[in-house]
Amino acid sequence: MPTTIFRNGVRELMEEGAQLVDVLPPEEYGEAHLPGAINIPLKELNRETTEQLRRDEPVIVYCYDYL
Repeated sequence: MPTTIFRNGVRELMEEGAQLVDVLPPEEYGEAHLPGAINIPLKELNRETTEQLRRDEPVIVYCYDYL
């Protein structure tokens, strides 16, 4: 179930083994992303591309827009 979390929540979840998914296009992911994040571009986010994620751990999906 999607839930909005903030910086402290991200830190806590990461300490507990959460997975980070950056949904920006590969070029933007390559320029800057959070340490440990994997890249699954939003347009490619589907059942097949998420098979690499552990189902028993939380997943944090994020995107950063420079606007």
